[in-house]
Order: sequence, then structure tokens, then C-alpha cells
Amino acid sequence: MKNYSENISKLREEIENADALVIGIGAGMSAASGFDYSGERFEKTFGDFQRKYGISDMYSGGFYPFSCPEEYWAWWSRMIWVNRYENGTGKPYEDLLKTVTGKDYFIITTNVDHQIQKAGFDKSRLFYTQGDYGLFQCSVPCHQQTYDNFEIVRQMIDEQKDMKIPSSLVPHCPVCGKPMTTNLRVDDRFVQDEGWHAAAAGYNEFLKRHEDRHILFLELGVGMNTPVIIKYPFWKMTYQNEKAVYACVNFQNTYVPAEIKDRSICIRGDISDVLDEMRKQPG
Repeated sequence: MKNYSENISKLREEIENADALVIGIGAGMSAASGFDYSGERFEKTFGDFQRKYGISDMYSGGFYPFSCPEEYWAWWSRMIWVNRYENGTGKPYEDLLKTVTGKDYFIITTNVDHQIQKAGFDKSRLFYTQGDYGLFQCSVPCHQQTYDNFEIVRQMIDEQKDMKIPSSLVPHCPVCGKPMTTNLRVDDRFVQDEGWHAAAAGYNEFLKRHEDRHILFLELGVGMNTPVIIKYPFWKMTYQNEKAVYACVNFQNTYVPAEIKDRSICIRGDISDVLDEMRKQPG
């Protein structure tokens, strides 16, 4: 327990003293907010799909070969609604915003649930690499543009019956007429629109501007599903910059390479508890 509290104190000091913060946020951050993809929350929303198909969680259900577009969109409209529109803002996100307000920071995330934006972070300091539940795109895709989906998803929720939406609500591309799909990176057809490219450019510019300074690379809830996006680059950039410090907070995946171990802070625990304790410590 002593090392746990000491590491939280070290992390707090690094946040205070670093010239810049590069924050990587993964699925564990939303899980710490109570937005689990399994258990009671899943059963409440997808109990009928669970009983019919034996689907055990939201993540695996997203890959299920449903029998028709109407059923597919009944699933996905619920998935989008509960994870993008219906849910409030998680407390860990609110606590993180309070912690970094006034600091020079940039956030890169693999999350697609819009929690960072809902919490009030500066959107110009955010790179959402894997898409957004709130956007549709052409499934081909015939063009590199995304479309807000709030209104059509709400209709799908309101009008679905017996695990199907009306055929008239199945979305089609306004350009080529082919089926629409979610703007989530699952293969090489993922659309990187103007907003995505602007965010990527902002992230790269931030890294370049601070590359030789005292940077804290902070991971929150980043696992090993896509380590090449946040974890491995954070390790590499910490190694290349002797002034940099690497930190991670997670229930698991707190391993750190030996080459940067002396400049790392790894805390195994609940992100919400860690942020809460860090904010309670005297300044």
C-alpha cells in the first residue's frame, strides 16, 4: 500500500512539473466510469440478443453475422445509443479534466464513446484514432466523409420491434447508394475524414514541438488490443528522450521495458480511485 500511495504522489508531482503531458486513454478509462461491455449493463440492453444467439458481451456482439440488415441495425442502434448518447460523463474523465486544466496537454485515444468530449476537454487537443460511435460512413467507402447519426439512430431505437428496425430506416450512402456502416476502425475501409486528419496533424505537431522537453507520457486504461497506437509509441518516445517520464494506470498491463524502468511510474489499480486520491493529496 505504501508503494501505491508513493507512486500516486510521484505521478501527481510529474503532472505538476512536466513541461507537457501526452495522455493516452484506452477502454479501461470508460470501464472505470462504469461503462462496461458485459454483465448487468449488457444484459439490460441486449437480453433478447443474448437469449436468441448466446452473445455474451457488447464487443463480441459487434462481430456477429446477423441474419439481415434490419436485425444488424437493431443491435447497432442500441450499441451506439447506450455507449454514445444515453450515457452521461464518467467521473474519471471529469477528474482528469480538473487535474490537467491549465497544463499543456494533448490526448490520444482509441475510445469511440465520445467521453472525452463530453467531459469538456479542448477538442483541438484530442486525437480520436479509431473513430466515433456518433458517425456513419459509406461501407465501400466511395468517399472520405462521415455523417452524424444521432437522428437516425434515435429513430431506429424508437421504431424497432422484435429485434428489427423498419426496412425504411436501413441507412444507405447518399453518394453511391451502398449500405452505410459505423465509422469504427475494423479494417482498411475505415474513413479518415478531414476532422481525423486535422486531429492527427495536431497531435504530431504537439509531439514535435515538445520532443526535447520534460514530457510525461501518461497512459490511462490502455490495454494490449492495439498497443501500436499508444503503448509502444509512448515507450519508444520515452526511451528516445532522456527528459521524458512514462506512467501508466491500469488494473493490468503495467509492464514496462527495462530500458525505461528508472523513468517510469506504474500503478496497478482502479483509475477512478487513483485520480481521486491524487486530487485529495495536499498540494
